[in-house]
Amino acid sequence: MSPRREPVSRRTRPTKAPLSREALVSAAMHVMRTEGLERLTMRRLAAELDTGPAAIYVYVRNVAELHGAILDELLVNLELEIDDPWEATLVDLLCSYTELLFDHPSLARSVLTLRPTGLNYLRLTDTLLGLLHAGGVPVARAAWGVDLLLQHATATAAEQGTRSESADAGREDETLQAVLREAPAAGYPNIARARDDLFSGTGQQRLAWAFHALIAGIRTVPTP
Repeated sequence: MSPRREPVSRRTRPTKAPLSREALVSAAMHVMRTEGLERLTMRRLAAELDTGPAAIYVYVRNVAELHGAILDELLVNLELEIDDPWEATLVDLLCSYTELLFDHPSLARSVLTLRPTGLNYLRLTDTLLGLLHAGGVPVARAAWGVDLLLQHATATAAEQGTRSESADAGREDETLQAVLREAPAAGYPNIARARDDLFSGTGQQRLAWAFHALIAGIRTVPTP
């Protein structure tokens, strides 16, 4: 009897890796970084994973949920600690979150209308509440305040990131500064009084100051 021949597979393509939410998010981040978030559709993601669009909906309901999952993955390396001094730690964390979104302005714009529910976003929210609690902020004010702080961070990243993408942004800034500097004191006395301070400070200084100002308001203004 001749030896049995080993069957030869007719498949020429390698076996696909099993689909999972982790694989989906990893592929989505790759598309975002290489092609931009605007190109990240369910169909484009399905092509990246060599599957059909219907398979994607098993793991995320829509593009908004996909964007939330990407945000949650980006938050993995954000240091979330409750430490002293509480306010400096809180401002540093908020600045880090804002700067993270500076690199992804399209995602920042999307997050403005999202309600993220990922575990890392929940940890971020919990840490912010914990820092406000460490500063003696009443629970009700902290609950309202954390939403305000995150909204300001996200909106700042969306605005600045969008402007950095604009070829005319620098020219528009120069035009605005020139107009404010040349505004006559007789007609615009308040602009004249603040003229030297309107554009003072670095972007980092102004971002940190904005968070300190918001925190001061959250600590002192009672909820109705």
